[in-house]
Amino acid sequence: MYAIPLGDDGAELRPLEPWQADEFLAHMDRGREFIGARNGLPEVVTDLESSRAFLRAYAEKAAADSGRIHGIWSSDGTLVGAVILRKLDTAAGTAEAGCWLEPAAVGKGLVTRAARALIDWAIEVRGIRRVEWVVASDNEPSIAVARRLGMTRDSVLRQSYAYRGEHHDEEIWSVLAPEWRAGRAATGAVGPAAQGFRVE
Repeated sequence: MYAIPLGDDGAELRPLEPWQADEFLAHMDRGREFIGARNGLPEVVTDLESSRAFLRAYAEKAAADSGRIHGIWSSDGTLVGAVILRKLDTAAGTAEAGCWLEPAAVGKGLVTRAARALIDWAIEVRGIRRVEWVVASDNEPSIAVARRLGMTRDSVLRQSYAYRGEHHDEEIWSVLAPEWRAGRAATGAVGPAAQGFRVE
């Protein structure tokens, strides 16, 4: 299995696969209330079978080249979150990225670093020209990640997202491939796709 280092703190980004369903369920149990405040995933992943089914669905997406899921592991080897390409359409050149973390991992820059690695792969390896980030308008932490990733807010879809009995506005943020490359060049950053994967 390959792992992408996420910095000097020992955190890594790795593929999440169905055989890791028990680890994924334990992660979801630790963060269930926190993650569920903004994300319906804890209502989907409730036991070992549903955990396996969720990861199997992403394995099928990966096989069809239509999506990806990667886990975020902390320096002590604990799965603490994930980043996803919820949609990946190489023919159209578009993708939609997303993320979540359990509470213990918040505030360390892990999501930004992990999302940067996944977006870099989508653009530089798979030829994606536009990556979207869809977020509820009141989700300030996720909007802050979109900003740190150099994304632009394209639109607000008013009351388009129904969750837990309320209708929320959604914002569409995006970054285009030339903008992504320009931002990386301006900071002197070398993308994970250029660094290569560390093979375990």
